Amino acid sequence: MSDKQPPKKGPYPLVRVGIHALLLIGVIVAIFPFIWMLTTSLKSYSEVARGIWIPAHARFGNFAEAWNSAPFARYFFNSFFIALSTIVGVLFTSILAGYAFARIDFFGKNAIFILFLTTMMIPFEVTMIPNFIIVRRIYQFLHVSPPPLPLFGYTLLGQASSGWYNSYAAMIVPWTASVFSIFLFRQFFATIPEDLHDAAVLDGCGHFRFLTSIVLPLSRPAIVAVVLFTFLGSWNAFTWPLIITSSEAMRPITVGLSFFITDAGVDTQLLMAASTLTILPIVIIYFFAQKQFIEGIASSGLKG
Repeated sequence: MSDKQPPKKGPYPLVRVGIHALLLIGVIVAIFPFIWMLTTSLKSYSEVARGIWIPAHARFGNFAEAWNSAPFARYFFNSFFIALSTIVGVLFTSILAGYAFARIDFFGKNAIFILFLTTMMIPFEVTMIPNFIIVRRIYQFLHVSPPPLPLFGYTLLGQASSGWYNSYAAMIVPWTASVFSIFLFRQFFATIPEDLHDAAVLDGCGHFRFLTSIVLPLSRPAIVAVVLFTFLGSWNAFTWPLIITSSEAMRPITVGLSFFITDAGVDTQLLMAASTLTILPIVIIYFFAQKQFIEGIASSGLKG
């Protein structure tokens, strides 16, 4: 008798067709808003008003007009500066906290970690007003008066009279600690074999050296995933920058898009052209880092 097992039969052809049809419908639903945004950005105002789907002539000048209609260079600088600063802060806090939860035993570790996770269920709208009051009165709480900083003046840390209102600190510091990023790093660090730590201890490594010399080089996928999540969240932030800034020079690109929405109406074609420019950095970054992003998610215990 042969020990070979008969090959497993896959789904029936009709079932496969149905599965692919559902997937195709899902893809169309997902990309339709982007296709509509791209086609609308190439239309004239009259074509938008008449509801024409495909423009007769592609108007690439809409992109230049949208860029020159508002200080988009300043908006982009603000968004990049805020996003990159937030990424540095999130990596610093999340790596250290994630390593502590994964590799160091201390009293109440599990209870504290569970408490951290419960904060993810609190909606942002619940903490928005307390955060605003803290940011607005930060220097009253600290009893300090910050001096202006070179290159930034009072725009980085704000003034004693208004706290962090209309400053970069208000859009960076509150988001430099991410519970989700701590959880992701904790899950990833827990997968590193204990034998590596035992060998490092025998060679005289402490926790900090083990983290920097062994753990972090092995954690590139998790780091890339956290960087992408953080960049995406910071780049797309709208509500918090809107309420914490009133100066046009301090606002990021997402708030700057509201320039095209006025009492006289909406310049839809210019708004869509500006929106296309806004999502380009996200698309480019994800295109080059998608492999590490998927690997980081798959190896951190978040796969389903």
